[in-house]
Amino acid sequence: MRTSPPSSQSTHGRWRRIGTAAVATAALALAGLGTAAHASAAPAPQKVTAKTIAAQVAKAHVSYTNQCDATPAKGFASCNALRVTGGTTAYLEKQAALKGSAARTIKPNATSATPTGYGPSDLQDAYGLTDAADSNGSGETIAIVDAYDDPNAASDLAAYRSYYGLSACTVANGCFTKVSQTGSTTSLPTADSGWAGEISLDLDMASAICPNCNILLVEAKSASMANLGTAVNRAVTLGAKYVSNSYGGSESSSDTTYDTSYFKHAGVAITVSAGDEGYGAEYPAASRYVTAVGGTKLSTSSTTRGWTESVWKTSSTEGTGSGCSSYDAKPTWQTDATCTKRMIADVSAVADPATGVSVYDTYGDGTGWVTYGGTSASAPIIAGVYALAGTPGSSDYPASYPYAAAGTSALNDVTSGNNGTCTTSYYCTAKSGYDGPTGWGTPEGLDAFTG
Repeated sequence: MRTSPPSSQSTHGRWRRIGTAAVATAALALAGLGTAAHASAAPAPQKVTAKTIAAQVAKAHVSYTNQCDATPAKGFASCNALRVTGGTTAYLEKQAALKGSAARTIKPNATSATPTGYGPSDLQDAYGLTDAADSNGSGETIAIVDAYDDPNAASDLAAYRSYYGLSACTVANGCFTKVSQTGSTTSLPTADSGWAGEISLDLDMASAICPNCNILLVEAKSASMANLGTAVNRAVTLGAKYVSNSYGGSESSSDTTYDTSYFKHAGVAITVSAGDEGYGAEYPAASRYVTAVGGTKLSTSSTTRGWTESVWKTSSTEGTGSGCSSYDAKPTWQTDATCTKRMIADVSAVADPATGVSVYDTYGDGTGWVTYGGTSASAPIIAGVYALAGTPGSSDYPASYPYAAAGTSALNDVTSGNNGTCTTSYYCTAKSGYDGPTGWGTPEGLDAFTG
């Protein structure tokens, strides 16, 4: 975000049309971040007028079927639900080229009978994970933390996995579990279609990267930091060693308190989306205890790797987040030259909606296959990579692992593109080695994610 609202209010989750891209960005949707005086207390509700929300919807240039609620703690995510806009994706163009035909166009706000974005085999191939995905991950649990309930989460996950030939992951076989932040499997939060699309995206990306992993969905009762943080703690209490978080917002002076209350879990790989509004630091990506995940544009190429990546930037206000934190201390393993506090990001993965990923969702988007982007996709992808790499050391903070592999073939160095303008070039512009938008790069196998 380009401007910081008052400390008692954060505004998040703007969903914008992507021009000729086939999708609306899977941006981060979090209300109430940084408003609690004490980490254990729920923040006061935000007050956002109907006029403000109407302006955001108009700016997005998309149609929303959900009634906008002036209380963002629930309705803000609904007003900014994931939506297909229109155009073509890199996947569609690739398939058309193989057939010698023109890429077909997706109609605005329409879902498709078949996937139109990258699927598991594409993502595994792009990141050198094909063999690992076949053989690793059994017995590991990836936790997905989101707000509110997606009543179709299990059935939509089953549809995604069935289409791509992945093994069944259900409540019945013990692979999939859905709980509230209290750990209850029956007393769940209120359903919310805005967050349901986010949940489907997260579950499907964890499945795509680590098909053999178990999945634990922990649903916070609202989109406050107190409740989302409590859900993170619940995931760890229930045994998850990999926890993905696709939400975020403006930094605040409360962040260091949130760090110790919710994200300081040695021996657990916690991934967090870097943000979708271009250059600027967000929390909890700025926590020194998490792996902050930036976003790239991923395209096929004639290189030996077969893929090429650059920084994701759709416009001046839409692209991967990055930046130097104003509050969080720098972790010992981070040694970039200029930022004296926590620098975002650590690593990255595909996030550009124009090279988006396929997701199956029937509650947030209504009818089935949609193509999403945003660092909401890249965070669960990296959580899946950590899970394939194996259980972290009990006293480790796995955000440090990629730094030990820096400059090696274990990471694809992303050296082109930017996510905005900044005074210190590497904060917003890709270069050889470490840079803010993509960190040390994207996975090439597992070596950079192993202790």
